[in-house]
Amino acid sequence: MALSKAVFLEFALKLAGKLSLRGAQRLGRFLGSLGWILPSRSKTVTEINLKLCLPELDDQQRHSLARSSLRHTGQTMMEIPLIWEWPVERCLGMIREIEGESLLDQALTDGKGLILLAPHLGNWELAGLYYSSRYKMAALYSPPPVKEFEDYMIRVRGRMGSELVTGDRRGLVRLVSLLREGGVTGILPDQSPSRGKGAAFAPFFGVEVRTMTLVSKLLQKSGATALVTFAQRLKDGEGFRLVIRECEPGVNDPDPVVATTALNLSIEHCVREIPGQYQWEYKRFRHRPAGEPQPYQPGRVCK
Repeated sequence: MALSKAVFLEFALKLAGKLSLRGAQRLGRFLGSLGWILPSRSKTVTEINLKLCLPELDDQQRHSLARSSLRHTGQTMMEIPLIWEWPVERCLGMIREIEGESLLDQALTDGKGLILLAPHLGNWELAGLYYSSRYKMAALYSPPPVKEFEDYMIRVRGRMGSELVTGDRRGLVRLVSLLREGGVTGILPDQSPSRGKGAAFAPFFGVEVRTMTLVSKLLQKSGATALVTFAQRLKDGEGFRLVIRECEPGVNDPDPVVATTALNLSIEHCVREIPGQYQWEYKRFRHRPAGEPQPYQPGRVCK
């Protein structure tokens, strides 16, 4: 059964990979609009997150932004088959401009490594492909629910030589080693980590939430530099603008609360630039300090 699911997924991705960028985005906007019109978990979670993070918006503004977010998420979903199936040169041709490129060169001039923090903003798959085409790179990844699909995912994501490592001890040792050699590591920094020593509570849009300490630990052990990056979607199928930003001071601080606060603020600044392209559908606030309200389960508190 799992094998048949993997075969179906790969077939569907290859089929969707036949679309043009404009066609994929139109289909994605349609799917996102359905998610807004029809009752859906994504719509509910998006509106809860926006109410938490942007309380200054009135109902009309929040609904408009939620609808835009769902439409952009639909576009991201339909763009992934293109990035996985198109020739690399064609994919990279979708990047029309790069902002902050000098920060990359500056970060690597001293021979130290670079951590690229790519939040769920715009199209992070395209950003990852660009950097793997340019640098010796490794990226953290989570194995897919359908295990038999993992080989395909690793093959397409790593076709430019990018090394995919899991978030276990062995994988983290590999990341530190690569960074000390002057390599580049990619991390999705806005995920909600599991309970354990690898997290601290820090504000994200003013809301205390469990945040990974992995970034600060890698920076301290390797002496690397960290930058934030995202691929902003342009209008009407015109392509993307790749953006690189400096992190807030303190992202490498030994104090986990100071470091995670700086990390979240670095992400927040980028999200505020293009809030409609952030994946607000993710339950980012499901892990909050004990006793705080559980936003996705009214009447319950976090433990």
